[in-house]
Amino acid sequence: MDLQKSPAPTAPTSAKPTASLAAEPAELRASDADRDRIADILREALAEGRLTPEEHAERVEGVLATKTVGELDHFVRDLPAAHTGRATPAYTSAPNRPTADAMPVEADENVVAVFSAAVRKGRWRAGRRIHAYSVFGSVEIDLSEAIFEYQQVVIKAISVFGNVEIRVPENVSLRGNGGGVLGNFEVDTLDSGDPHAPVVYVDGLAVLGNVEARPKRGKLVTDILDRVTGRVTERVADRVDRSLRKHLDR
Repeated sequence: MDLQKSPAPTAPTSAKPTASLAAEPAELRASDADRDRIADILREALAEGRLTPEEHAERVEGVLATKTVGELDHFVRDLPAAHTGRATPAYTSAPNRPTADAMPVEADENVVAVFSAAVRKGRWRAGRRIHAYSVFGSVEIDLSEAIFEYQQVVIKAISVFGNVEIRVPENVSLRGNGGGVLGNFEVDTLDSGDPHAPVVYVDGLAVLGNVEARPKRGKLVTDILDRVTGRVTERVADRVDRSLRKHLDR
């Protein structure tokens, strides 16, 4: 008797979905570096006269509140820098130590708290060297609204059974050099995208205490914005001057 061979049964195909779980690039969460890149484009547009100061401030506020990369692109969609793909200038990191012989030996200001609290904040002028001493006390140095008359500022912080907190604007550079003895010395390294931005150096020691320095989000050095506005004003004045000369030469 002939046996007919039947085809071997095939395994049922899986009905698992093949869609990728990877998010589209525009849906990715925006990082601080992404926001800084867009802010740089907006700052250049302000300096070139493509945006008014009011438009620039409104867009920067929106950038800081943006969550995704796609939403960030919306703020520069009408600017040439977002489409030309031109190379950005090479970034130069701030030095880890202040320029030799640039800092005075004596402090411009001493902030001392012994079994007490001392605070420096608001609109105040920051000198080149500030000394902060906390002994069973608390010292707060807030530079988020300070006037920077110098590009380099050194803060020497000593904490013994105390606390020293330092806050800086988020568009400055921040460097730290120190340590702790049964204490905490913590400085968030920060790099500004502006090569002319102030650099704050925090040196110190925490003995059974705490020294902490970090940026205050949402706070910017107004001096940098003033310099940008000044460049815009100079360019506008130069254009007016050229127009007047053309008119008088007729």
